[in-house]
Amino acid sequence: QVQLVESGGGWVQAGGSLRLSCAASGIIFSKSVMGWYRQAPGKRRELVAIIASGGSTNYPDSVKGRFTISRDNAKNTVYLQMNSLKPEDTAVYYCNANLYGLTHWGQGTQVTVSS
Repeated sequence: QVQLVESGGGWVQAGGSLRLSCAASGIIFSKSVMGWYRQAPGKRRELVAIIASGGSTNYPDSVKGRFTISRDNAKNTVYLQMNSLKPEDTAVYYCNANLYGLTHWGQGTQVTVSS
């Protein structure tokens, strides 16, 4: 059974930082493409960051230069370091794992950025 468990969300003032973690089990983590997505109230879920099995990364312009995704294959964990947070970053953040076309989601963790 695949499990993705996010942690590290919370409340922070604008300009602050948070680090999200996602611990994975039940998947071949080292071969999986791992990603972070977010969904704000009334909006569609959107990609925040993605990291391939080989370590290459990709970000949308909205977070580029502020967010960094990384992975530790020994710990089956993917991280999202978020710096210079803005109120518009407020959302539920979801961890995603994709391998051979099969996609799995975590339960999400709330991030709230106050102005």
